[in-house]
Amino acid sequence: MDDNDLLPDGEAELHAYVDGRLDRSRRADVEARLANDPEAAQRVRDWKLQRHALRTLHPEMLLEPVPAHLLHAAMQLHQRSNRFAQWQRWGGMAAAVLLSFGLGWGAHSQWQTQVVNSGSGVRTFARQAVTAHVVYMPEVRHPVEVEASQQQHLVQWLSKRLNRQLKVPNLAPAGYELVGGRLLPGEGGARAQFMYQNTAGERVTLYVGAIEGAAAKGVGETAFRFTSESGVASFYWVDQGFGYALTGRLPRQGLLVLAESVYKQL
Repeated sequence: MDDNDLLPDGEAELHAYVDGRLDRSRRADVEARLANDPEAAQRVRDWKLQRHALRTLHPEMLLEPVPAHLLHAAMQLHQRSNRFAQWQRWGGMAAAVLLSFGLGWGAHSQWQTQVVNSGSGVRTFARQAVTAHVVYMPEVRHPVEVEASQQQHLVQWLSKRLNRQLKVPNLAPAGYELVGGRLLPGEGGARAQFMYQNTAGERVTLYVGAIEGAAAKGVGETAFRFTSESGVASFYWVDQGFGYALTGRLPRQGLLVLAESVYKQL
């Protein structure tokens, strides 16, 4: 079994099409398929939008060489088993991309081990919140795992996984309705992401999770902090070792109003 066997029929070719890895003949075949398959065409549009969003967020990183420690890890995996290593490399690549966007944001020239090890910090939490927002914000068919219609189940499930009773802020008075939420991995534990959307289709996400080491270091409550990168803004703060980040493509003042509402409700 190769990597393409892990994807549904035709999906690998669609991914190759989005990545520009098809020759002219195969590209023409895919375009003919998309012209007659609205669902596949929508998926391709979603993937292209995500790809563009990630590249726009950190264009400087596309010019950087692959870090030596990642190349070394890839070589070790390859030596174990060709087929098993292929799967690991694909997974490792995806993880490396997300890690590089999360940890490299604002510090891309510092790919040393100590930067990775400092990932339990509040700033890293904020970077990961932005990365998660950029990845899932463009989704049309699957923006969340559990929809708002199952809010009680959503809150119970995520509270159990994060080991803390969560609350879902109501942003309807500000014009944003809950779309739903999803479970995400984080350093030292699980993270939750809640997505909201207004009538114009603008989306904001609330990223929640424990910040590793924050409680032990006595990080009680912090003031709002603001960050912005390539049009994606975020207000983030910590309360008793638990981090919160509200992220969206909004002007600073507009996002601050929403963040204050979230803070008061939590």
